[in-house]
Amino acid sequence: MKVAVYQMELVPGSPHDNREKVKRWVGSEVKNDKPDIILLPEMWTTSYVLEELQTIADDALEPTKSFLSELAKEYKINIVGGSIANKVDDKLYNTSLVFDRAGNLVYEYSKMHLVPMLNEPAYLTGGKEKVQTFELDGIRMGVIICYDLRFPELTRKLALDGAQVLFIPAEWPKPRTNHWVNLQIARAIENQMYVVSANNVGTLNEVEYTGTSLIADPWGDVLVKGSEDKEETLRGTINPDRVIEVRKSVPIFESRVPELY
Repeated sequence: MKVAVYQMELVPGSPHDNREKVKRWVGSEVKNDKPDIILLPEMWTTSYVLEELQTIADDALEPTKSFLSELAKEYKINIVGGSIANKVDDKLYNTSLVFDRAGNLVYEYSKMHLVPMLNEPAYLTGGKEKVQTFELDGIRMGVIICYDLRFPELTRKLALDGAQVLFIPAEWPKPRTNHWVNLQIARAIENQMYVVSANNVGTLNEVEYTGTSLIADPWGDVLVKGSEDKEETLRGTINPDRVIEVRKSVPIFESRVPELY
């Protein structure tokens, strides 16, 4: 399975402009490289203009749900649609949407861990639904969002439920670049799964985002890593047989004794 990651520089507070950027990028990627699945970054429609979200966030996932569904259907690609600011009953959530090649919404997840360092709890409501796996092209996958990466229990649950690939849309700041990179590699190694992330680049309200999106394999080897400051596309290949091979060679799941933990 070929995957393409959009390490994107967002237009703060302008969902229309960001959707147009994504539309152009998807069209170009499909024409040039024909990916099976694409990944977008966190809050890609608005960026972190938290004070403006009540007026510019999606309402019950629209219009972004229809926008991504049409893209998936038109180009016959799977889309892990990063995450968007979404309003439900006057509450704001940070929600990820996943679409199959027919444009069907196969999974949605709202970020449950809110970032105190960026004052998210003052503006957003944490998701209350447990993470679940989903399937695209017969491969079991999972998605978490940015700060969720710091909570290993979340990814372990997905691995125990059969996930072979973890997607992470993010807007991770540069002062914590070391954490961002190394936590992803740790999740790949300890769960013997692919980790595919899309971070953004640029600066907003004196917060500089660190890029360094990456694709790591189940052995923890980084197959490709983005720069810290450039908008770019990362491309890689997901091979489910590699997951099976690694899990067989180091059988950590059979060695677990959770009743003693």
